[in-house]
Amino acid sequence: MTQRRILVTAALPYANGHIHLGHLVEYIQTDIWVRFQKLRGHKCVFICADDTHGTAIMIRARQEGRSEEALIADMRDAHICDFAGFDIEFDNYGSTNSETNRELCHEIWAALRNDGYVTEQSVTQLYDPKAGTFLADRFVKGTCPKCQAENQYGDNCEKCGSTYSPADLINPTSTLSGATPELRSANHLFVSIEKLHEFLEQWTQSGEHLQIEVANYLKGHFLGEPLRDWDVSRPAPYFGFEISDSPGNFWYVWFDAPIGYMASTMEWCRKQGENFDDWWREDKSQISNLKSQTSDLKSEISNLKSEIHHFIGKDITYFHTLFWPAMLKASGFKLPTKVHIHGFLTVGGEKMSKSKGTFVQAATYLKHLDPAYLRYYYASKLGPRLDDLDLSLDEFVDKANKQLVGGVVNIASRTAKFLGGKSLCETYPADGGLFLFAAAAHESIAEAYERCDYQTVIRTCKELCDRANAYLDERAPWTLAKQPDKAEEVRQICSVGLNLFRQIVVYLAPVLPRLAQQAGELLGAPISRWEDAQSPLTGTPIANFQHMLKRVELKQVQNMIEDSKPVELLTWVEQGDVPVPAVQSTDGPEALEKEPLVADLCSIDDFTKIDLRVARVVSAAHVEGADKLLQLTLNLGGELRRNVFAGIKSAYTPEQLVDRLVIVVANLAPRKMRFGVSEGMVCAAGGGGQEIFLLSPDCGAVPGQRVH
Repeated sequence: MTQRRILVTAALPYANGHIHLGHLVEYIQTDIWVRFQKLRGHKCVFICADDTHGTAIMIRARQEGRSEEALIADMRDAHICDFAGFDIEFDNYGSTNSETNRELCHEIWAALRNDGYVTEQSVTQLYDPKAGTFLADRFVKGTCPKCQAENQYGDNCEKCGSTYSPADLINPTSTLSGATPELRSANHLFVSIEKLHEFLEQWTQSGEHLQIEVANYLKGHFLGEPLRDWDVSRPAPYFGFEISDSPGNFWYVWFDAPIGYMASTMEWCRKQGENFDDWWREDKSQISNLKSQTSDLKSEISNLKSEIHHFIGKDITYFHTLFWPAMLKASGFKLPTKVHIHGFLTVGGEKMSKSKGTFVQAATYLKHLDPAYLRYYYASKLGPRLDDLDLSLDEFVDKANKQLVGGVVNIASRTAKFLGGKSLCETYPADGGLFLFAAAAHESIAEAYERCDYQTVIRTCKELCDRANAYLDERAPWTLAKQPDKAEEVRQICSVGLNLFRQIVVYLAPVLPRLAQQAGELLGAPISRWEDAQSPLTGTPIANFQHMLKRVELKQVQNMIEDSKPVELLTWVEQGDVPVPAVQSTDGPEALEKEPLVADLCSIDDFTKIDLRVARVVSAAHVEGADKLLQLTLNLGGELRRNVFAGIKSAYTPEQLVDRLVIVVANLAPRKMRFGVSEGMVCAAGGGGQEIFLLSPDCGAVPGQRVH
């Protein structure tokens, strides 16, 4: 088999947040594919980097009182740690804020300029008057101008897939401050990809580079009309690379982020002594010379060529299937061989939720559960299409216990303990054709891996496990081991069982690399080649059996969910979907003595003048220069937002407040402060300091409801 040269990338995680279970769908999917290719003997390089530029990074660094470089350095370390915890191995992990990336941005930009793809246009852009900055697409939310879906971001609609300008949104709102953005004009630079319309139509519809449903989606939504020019610049202030021939303007994050694939590759090439051009440029002269020098043309040319495979989520389809190929084509670089696109993750059929604890960060998962469970579960759900993947917690526990522990690992635990310190039979015993049956499945399993149909791989391996365990049930070596004259028969049965175990683990090695390593240590034969599943081991010594994976307890999963909910100062118990504080009775007179009842009575008319409303905390942030204040963006229902400065910093962190329901005085006259305008007041009890307790409504309350 000719060795393939494969460059694989996963979408670059943004350096403004930690890795969570939704992200891991993609990185686990990609890591499995890369490990399979390496097991097959191909030269496969897995490249990634942190996506580090943009307004979000700039704003967060400003709020935390440190440089953008310090922020992204810390987040990079956290990302690398999270990935390693899930056995996701990159050959190089870079950063878009590298000099290598800057150099490649300049090279590609110069090519686009020279060939007339860059134009300058005046842009009316949304500006946040409170935050004092132009708003990146993802910092604006509103109603989609095409399908009318609410709460959509400023660059594309998650419901209908349309792309648009933030200024096109209906009722836009800044997610930074909750303010209504203002329209301001500035000159921007654009890349005109309509000039490559014919090429893009041919490339996307060829049937080679995209899943069929993606090709049809592009044809139906974009290619039937002129492709819009792509805005690739942002005015200062902006954290990114300043455009060399346009001082005061910076490349928009979506221009330099995909170039980060190339920059990370170049870093790897420099470390390994590889030629970058061999991976990202077609060397036509080298192929031409080869034609006159060798008779084995097809093989030699195949060895020269490299493949590029991108793995991404469906939310960034447009960028990777139209804009990015256009950039590569226009600047003379190699195009992707294939873009593999996957769906979103839901938990229990719903979007991940912080308030419900289903928005689980990678680090939180690792505190409670083995990464093998999640790798196996995701693989059992991932197919070659764009279907969303649902994480059912009950099914997660069931598959981990019944299929992984009770199925795969059980084969080894039922047999190895009888051969610990001994060796396998010198000749492989008769097994009724079990090993040959499983060996015959290796090509169909390989084909399933190749097309990212992991659920077929898992289903096939489960069938092989069932056959192996049925064999052991029938032969019952644990019963025979009680009879001294059956020792050799026990050895034969266990030799068969351990070889069937090893064969299945070879097939599952891309999914379960730790289990593959453990199997190699147990059997004294490391799993390093796909062909290891074709021949049984004979005569090798067996180590004493060590537990490989333990059963999952539902309590572990529940603890993970609880650990993922917003941290509160009180102990919470669940009442429906809304947390209610469970506190010890402290009904003494101390609090009342400290703050006696007011002497003057008020009438019902006085009380009704105060408009108390339920509100949800959309975002929360520290206020630079303020010791006691947090800045809250409150949703009072629909698109109504209020900016409120609350003196609760001593008792709450911003992370504890997001998604929480509070009570707000909605008709309080706006108060101008040196940090901005406060448009209400959240209600709390307590005497101050850490004794501040926000009031929350009971189960069933929703934003906008009046408190009577």
